[in-house]
Amino acid sequence: MENLKKRVLLLCGIALFAAAPSSEACTGITLKSKDGSTVLARTCEWGGSNLESRYVIVPRNHTVTSGTPTGQNGLVYTSRFGYAGISVVQDSFVTEGLNEAGLSAGLFFFPGYGQYEPYDSTRNASTIVDVELVGWILANFSTVDQVKKAISGIHIVATSPQAGTAHWRIADTTGKQVVLEITGGIPHFYDNRLGVLTNSPGFEWQMTNLNNYVNLFPGQTKPNRLTEDVTLSQFGAGAGFLGIPGDVTPPSRFVRAAFYKATAPQYETSYETVKETFQILNNFDIPIGVEHEAGQAPEDVPSATQWTTSSDQSALRFYYRTAWNSTIRCIDLKTINFGKVSYQVRPLDKVQDQPVEMIKVK
Repeated sequence: MENLKKRVLLLCGIALFAAAPSSEACTGITLKSKDGSTVLARTCEWGGSNLESRYVIVPRNHTVTSGTPTGQNGLVYTSRFGYAGISVVQDSFVTEGLNEAGLSAGLFFFPGYGQYEPYDSTRNASTIVDVELVGWILANFSTVDQVKKAISGIHIVATSPQAGTAHWRIADTTGKQVVLEITGGIPHFYDNRLGVLTNSPGFEWQMTNLNNYVNLFPGQTKPNRLTEDVTLSQFGAGAGFLGIPGDVTPPSRFVRAAFYKATAPQYETSYETVKETFQILNNFDIPIGVEHEAGQAPEDVPSATQWTTSSDQSALRFYYRTAWNSTIRCIDLKTINFGKVSYQVRPLDKVQDQPVEMIKVK
């Protein structure tokens, strides 16, 4: 019965993520504080339905059997590191997280451009589905280099031929950050010195595309005298960014995220920087109606941006807020004894309702 239940959950995940190209979007940024700390933040969008996201606490020495397209019968491993993260659809589908060694990992959908190796059931013992890769990374490694070395020893496959592909952001406490993309069945790692990631096309294309916006700059524009009688002046502040793309497609979000993070003030501490990441990512919330034809948006999802996270690698704190409750909540990994804590899964919101503080005027 338990195996049947897991199989049903896996199939539900397959059905959901098969619709990813038209419904899924993510935007990630990285900021550094003056004290040398690094903060990685991201959004997670899904405009089709409530992802039923949960936060997960995974202890050390927790044994996991990975999924394959034929069930929960893949790679078996035991966690070396404890971690906190957020799962979607089912508990093992960890999409973003931070482990006790400060390693951060997150899945970003990459439809139409990734190509995994074909699934081979004879290699189940070393096979894992893409939506469970983040959990494997967080449970087993403390550095980017360790992940790069170990990837060649496993087989990463799609949950089903119909499901969209993913790429991943991985960063450690040394400041190294990479994007993992699998094309032609081969894993490729790209150094992400910019600290921005969205979805398709590939990371190298997105970086090249930034050159189309070389004319943008922060601040004000100078008046332009066209003739003796006509002088053009900016309508308001920020005209240096006139022409920055404002739509929600991945290339446009990549450009906006690059310029917003590059021009953000640098704060003294990581705590202040965490709060700044949430302010910046406010600009990437996707209203639910944008992704649907008129009258077709689901009524139980207030925003396509279902949650936003921020990971403080130095303080080992994992922050999040949701579409239902914009209050920022924090999981402090330093207060968790990962050698003794039990495996836990909890809803992100105890009640899916935005708190409103009433102001009493006397």
